This record gives sequence, C-alpha cells and structure tokens, in this order.
Amino acid sequence: MKIYTKTGDCGQTSLVGGTRVEKCHPRVEAYGNVDQLISQLAVVRSAFAESGRLQKESDDLLEIQKHLMQVSALLACDRESVKLQPADPAWTAFLEGEIDRMSALLEPQKYFVIPGPPMAAAQCHIARTECRRCERSMVAIESRTCYDSECLQYINRLSDYLYTLARYVCMVLGCKEENWIP
Repeated sequence: MKIYTKTGDCGQTSLVGGTRVEKCHPRVEAYGNVDQLISQLAVVRSAFAESGRLQKESDDLLEIQKHLMQVSALLACDRESVKLQPADPAWTAFLEGEIDRMSALLEPQKYFVIPGPPMAAAQCHIARTECRRCERSMVAIESRTCYDSECLQYINRLSDYLYTLARYVCMVLGCKEENWIP
C-alpha cells in the first residue's frame, strides 16, 4: 500500500464512515490536534528517558498515547460506528487518581506557575497547552456523536493531569518552580 492516495490533493479528506469534508472541517481540526498532542507526549517521554527517572510516568504516558489514538479515531467518525469502542470512563478515573497521588506529594499551590526548567517539565507544559487546544477544537464540533462527550471529559482531565505532572517532575528532578506573583 502506498502512503499517498492523491485523494486529498484538492483540500478534502474522508471521515470514518465515508463523508468527504474540507480539511479545515471541525472534526479534522479536532483529530489533527489530538494527533499533535500524541506526538508532543512522545517528546515528553523522551525528556523523561533523558532524565534517567520517571519510568512509571513514561509508561503511563504511553498508555495515554494509546487512549488518544482511540480518541482521534472516534473524532474522525462522521457518525457512531459500531466498529469502534467508545472512550472508557476508567481512563478519566485513572487520570484523577494520578492527579490526586501526585498532588499529595506537592507543596500546595498559592500562585500561578510560570513554565520553565527542567526540560521534562517544560515539555509537560507544552503538552498541556496542546491538550487545551484539543479541548477547544472538540467543543467547536457542532454535530457531536455520543462518543464526543466522554472524549471531551477525558481531554479536559488530561490537561489537569499534565499540569500536575509538570509540577511533579519539577519536584522529582529537584528544580524550583517559578511562580507568577502579580
């Protein structure tokens, strides 16, 4: 199979289900943003590997990337597909549990955090902002399927997880967070 099909050369693509849409269609924008987040999480995992620590968190991010592949597939559907499994509410519950676990180890937050070193934490913050973009583009989809609400909840919680993970990484790697104090 060739990697190129030439069917998108005029600015259209097909959703799962066969509907042809412009490449700027809200669903294409949403699953494209999720694809970008998946790739950004690969950068985060690479930064974790370079730190020589955070193996559990790296393994968790690989699972999150797998979940995001499913979210992307669901967003690419023009209607509900019996072939695709919906997002599992357990994914969101896992994120909440990890947020609680890491938060219990962190100093209470009194100010906004300015993203900064170490690189692994900075990459978590970039992933968080990518995640927020995913959320905004998902909200912009007018004709939502039953899949979209669970995916949206997962993405919302994932941004909270990535924020907490950035703070946790700073703590584990012994870096001081920079606070914005107005």
